[in-house]
Amino acid sequence: DTYKLLPSKIKLDVQFEDDDVLVVNKPKGMVVHPGAGNYQNTLANALVYKYKNKLSNTNGDLRPGIVHRIDKETSGLLIVAKNNFSHSKLGKQFNDHTIKRKYTCLVWGVIRPLEGRIETLISRNKKNRQLMTVSDLNGKKAITNYKTIKVFNGKDIPKISLIECKLETGRTHQIRVHMKYKGSSLLGDKQYGKKNVKFKKINKEFLLNLSALNGQALHATSLGFIHPTKKKWVNFESKLPYDFKKLLNLLQNLSS
Repeated sequence: DTYKLLPSKIKLDVQFEDDDVLVVNKPKGMVVHPGAGNYQNTLANALVYKYKNKLSNTNGDLRPGIVHRIDKETSGLLIVAKNNFSHSKLGKQFNDHTIKRKYTCLVWGVIRPLEGRIETLISRNKKNRQLMTVSDLNGKKAITNYKTIKVFNGKDIPKISLIECKLETGRTHQIRVHMKYKGSSLLGDKQYGKKNVKFKKINKEFLLNLSALNGQALHATSLGFIHPTKKKWVNFESKLPYDFKKLLNLLQNLSS
């Protein structure tokens, strides 16, 4: 692969930065690193523009500083390693599942039980290589601990749950696949959601806010890890993006 990572001038929302790590709040719609079809506007392009060669190269030239990923349409916190020492220390924490990651999401209906632990294998979907699926036989172990924060129930809106997920593993599309496994899907999820959700009677403002969602209502809200050189626990929190927050506020107002 002779492809070279081109710097792109894209504004980054940096929550924290020192000589070893960066914590970035990734916007919805941004891909983490170059791959099929996305070569220019990724987080990696933005990082290399701003930090030049002051990033780890453990994962190769196309993934400077990239220790882990979140989906394109998922917003929220991401750790970036500024050097290879930090990268290996952080990588180990990911492998040992000691990184604390909390996600907030909105799903259709109610998940039973209201809180629990989902442990399955996740592999590529054989029919559609872009999607992942729960498998009985093969794949990587995936563990999601979820908790229902609130169930919204109003007369002109379908039942919707606000759920917090704590990830023990970080598989591709993990939360979305696990919610599907539990018989639900995330609001706005174009890949794992129902193709066209039909409503009998629906609040117009809710419908507008729902269609204004870019991709799934899923946000990486908090991130905690042991700092690679200071060796102390650090934790970061990030606010919900505008479209998610707006929908949530409306649900709170419409909910009886």
